Amino acid sequence: MSQAIIDHVEKEQLRSDIPDISVGDTIDVHVRIVEGSKERVQVFAGVVLRITGTGVSRTFTVRRIVANEGVERVFPIHSPMIAKIEIKRHSHIRRSKLYYLRERVGKKRRLRDRRRGLGQVVKEDPKEELADDASDGAGDETVTDNTVGDAVTSETASESNTES
Repeated sequence: MSQAIIDHVEKEQLRSDIPDISVGDTIDVHVRIVEGSKERVQVFAGVVLRITGTGVSRTFTVRRIVANEGVERVFPIHSPMIAKIEIKRHSHIRRSKLYYLRERVGKKRRLRDRRRGLGQVVKEDPKEELADDASDGAGDETVTDNTVGDAVTSETASESNTES
């Protein structure tokens, strides 16, 4: 009974506006900072080293370099002090914790970029594209030589026919 009450209260505290971040992402964390009666937003930009926990206690660690000194900060994902999280880059990694980045210096610290969705790219039929262009009624028509596959304008095609 008491665990059900705790789960219900925790479920109300979960945020749904946080993007799906993963280890190795370069992110900007917009943190609300309260100074006296004023509130401002400060951006902490860096690489996600780890993600731990579940539910309300889920946290992520972000590392950045300031004046040749590494700074790591742990953020609760569902904290109300986080105004926004922006994902700048996804990196290709093969570890769940990137602690090895702590020892790396300079260009060795960079992570390889991950390209998403390249397996889903569908090549369109070039003949359909030509039909679409011809139906637009544009002044320059494109003619495709099927043997070579080179596209030439109608002016160059007519010039080559008159020369031969």
